[in-house]
Amino acid sequence: MTHDDRLAEILVKARVVFFDFDGPVCDVFAGLPAPKVAEQLTAILAAKDPAAGAEAAKTDDPIEVLRIAHEADVAIGHEVERALTAAEVEAVAVAGPPTPGAVEALRAARASERAVIVVSNNSAACVQRFLDLHSLGEYVARIVGRPSGQPHLMKPNPFPLITAAEQAHMDVTHCTLIGDSLTDIQAAHAAGTTVIGYANKPHKAALFAEAGADVVTDSMQTIADALTTA
Repeated sequence: MTHDDRLAEILVKARVVFFDFDGPVCDVFAGLPAPKVAEQLTAILAAKDPAAGAEAAKTDDPIEVLRIAHEADVAIGHEVERALTAAEVEAVAVAGPPTPGAVEALRAARASERAVIVVSNNSAACVQRFLDLHSLGEYVARIVGRPSGQPHLMKPNPFPLITAAEQAHMDVTHCTLIGDSLTDIQAAHAAGTTVIGYANKPHKAALFAEAGADVVTDSMQTIADALTTA
């Protein structure tokens, strides 16, 4: 699936590598399923705003419940976000090992003297917790997590990528993002970074190609190998 020469070409130009968290690094809700978390958050929301709760009940994505809560009421949004962050921190503790190839990719990026920044719609707290649990902190220069109280600034908004580039003192065009969702590809296009689509489910490959990912791969190990040679 991967055009290895294209992957190498992208990584040669990248001075900073942005890793999305849920997918490329970790399966966040592997041990504590996302639908269960969404249900818990929806219950909090429904108790305060039945109409928003009914809307939230249509999704099993905790991040989407958060968006709905914030649109309904800022104070409720903050309450739901606190609950989501607590659930994410709990989830990564039982999520199991990192994504196959992720540790190698983080190590290879660091060894090649590229800065690594995790850029995620998950909370920085849960990213930090996972990195600490698996002794990966030394490979990650910074974490740009969910903008607290401002879900409209999450990916696909380019804000997190632009923020990450600024923190690295690097022009955003000299960065690349490894992401496993359409929102990652959209955010990268809007920010002006290249994007490597990590198709960790078969249907994603065509989806990412159609969305204009610069290259698509189904293996983090392939990215690690390309970083080593690039």
